[in-house]
Amino acid sequence: MDEDSPHIVHVNGRAATAEDLAPLAFAGHAHFTATQVRDGRIRGLDLHLERLRAASAGLFGRTLPEDVVRSRLRTALRGGPADLSLTATVYSPAGEFTAADADPALLVRTGPPSSGPDGPLALAAVPHERFLPHVKHVGEVAKTHLLRTAVAEGFDDAAFLDREGRFSEATIWNLAFWDGEAVVWPRAALLAGTTMGIVRRQLDRLGVGQRTVAVTPDDLPALAGAVVMNSWTPGVPVRRIGAAELPAAPRFLDVLRRAYEAEPLTAP
Repeated sequence: MDEDSPHIVHVNGRAATAEDLAPLAFAGHAHFTATQVRDGRIRGLDLHLERLRAASAGLFGRTLPEDVVRSRLRTALRGGPADLSLTATVYSPAGEFTAADADPALLVRTGPPSSGPDGPLALAAVPHERFLPHVKHVGEVAKTHLLRTAVAEGFDDAAFLDREGRFSEATIWNLAFWDGEAVVWPRAALLAGTTMGIVRRQLDRLGVGQRTVAVTPDDLPALAGAVVMNSWTPGVPVRRIGAAELPAAPRFLDVLRRAYEAEPLTAP
C-alpha cells in the first residue's frame, strides 16, 4: 500500500482482486464492524472482536479465530497512515441464496479518518424495525431509503420507532437522551453499538447515572437533550425529532466525550 494513501482492501489478509470482489457486488448476507483507527490503535477492540464472533456464530454457525482476525487487521494497518477509518466485513464465500457451508472470509478495507457531522441534527421519526436488530448486517436497503426520504422532507436523518411506538435507534446511529442528570438509553430491540458499549462502561467508571427506559415521542418534551453516536463519534447533538424541539445540552456532550476518551486505544 502507498504509505500516503488511506485506502486498502484486503480479503483474508491479502490484497483483494477483482475476482475476490465480484461475488460481493450484490451480497447482502454478511455482517461487519466499523471503527476509527487512531495512532494505529482502536478503542473498544474487545467489543469489535466480540461483535464479529457473535454475528458469525449467528449467521454462519461458525466463527473466525480471534488471533486470525487480529492478524488480518494488523496486516491491513501495516504501512498505512496512523489515522484511518476501518471496516471489517465477514461473509460466506458460498454466497447468498444457498444453504451451502463454507468457512467465513474476512474483508478489511480502510479509508480516510472521520469524526462525523457537527450537528445539531433534525431527525424524522419513522416507523421501522430492523431484521435481526442485534446484528450489524449489510442487508440494510431500508436505512438508506429512509435517510433519503427524511432528507427530502427537510430533515437531516431518521430515527426509528418500533411497533409499540418506542424509539430504538437511527439509521447508522445509536440514540441517547439526557434527563439533566443521567443518560437515558432507549429500551427496544436495537443494535448495541461499540461506541455505545464504550460509553456505557466508562460512564459506570466515572460514576455517571444511566437508565434504560422506553422513550416515545410524547416523552421528548420532558427530556433535556439528545444525541446520536456511532463509530465516528460519541455524540452529535440532536435539536429536533419529528415535531419536538430538544434543548442544547453541552454538559451531556461533555460527559459523553469524557467517557469515550477514557477508553484506552489498543493495538490489534
